[in-house]
Amino acid sequence: MPLALRVAQSLSEAAGILAADPGTRLVSGGTLVMRDVNEGRLTDGTLLRITDPAFRQMQVSGNRIELGAGVTMAMILANRELAFLHAPARAVGGPAIRNMATIGGNLFAETPYGDFTVALLSLDAQVMVLAGYGGARAMPLEELLAGRTRGEARLVAGIQLNRPQNPADFRFAKVSRVKPKGLSVLSIAAHLPGSASRIGQARVAYGAMAPMPMRARGVERALEGKALDATSIAAARAAALEGAAPATDAIATDWYRREVLPVHLARLFGERA
Repeated sequence: MPLALRVAQSLSEAAGILAADPGTRLVSGGTLVMRDVNEGRLTDGTLLRITDPAFRQMQVSGNRIELGAGVTMAMILANRELAFLHAPARAVGGPAIRNMATIGGNLFAETPYGDFTVALLSLDAQVMVLAGYGGARAMPLEELLAGRTRGEARLVAGIQLNRPQNPADFRFAKVSRVKPKGLSVLSIAAHLPGSASRIGQARVAYGAMAPMPMRARGVERALEGKALDATSIAAARAAALEGAAPATDAIATDWYRREVLPVHLARLFGERA
């Protein structure tokens, strides 16, 4: 059967279509799905497009931020209130890609893509998901990513997160061989809030160091309750590879990723090479 295109005018209608036919592919920005179509890897089935305005809504109320899953990287870069997300948004391709690439699509991008998701994971983002024709419910992003490994099909309607109270508490770095828009050797995002020079509720996430974005729990434990100084950074470096399972691909070997991760982690935390 040749490819067919369906259009859903509401998020609930789209969720129902996806529930009835799990083989249907959602075209959010299309940067990955349409590449598969153009290169002949996707030749049959159904593509689904959503025209619901809520899919591209952006709401900022104080420190609370709600973004529709269809919000593009370019939309984020154009919003001054989302300045803390500009670095990870700018890490996604070049200008043409950022005009199309969406937050929701990035959540399902395979390694070594998905850099924006790494930032959201470190910021403890919640995703609003719909399954079938029921209402939306909030789910931790980490739970959604775990569900991807089990092949669970859900429609992500939007993302919710809190703005870091201090912009300096959030840090992001992407390591690539081709500047400025090469694929990731790895990416790192860290949210290190605290008071009185002590880190509390540290969250650190990696991209391209596992089949999908992952929490760096060993690093989090090394930093929790500590000042960000030479001693704690050394402890973080020592714990940097805990749980990591990088792959060898056309961008880098697993060995190389393991070798350079601790170095770039320390640089992100302020240690000079």
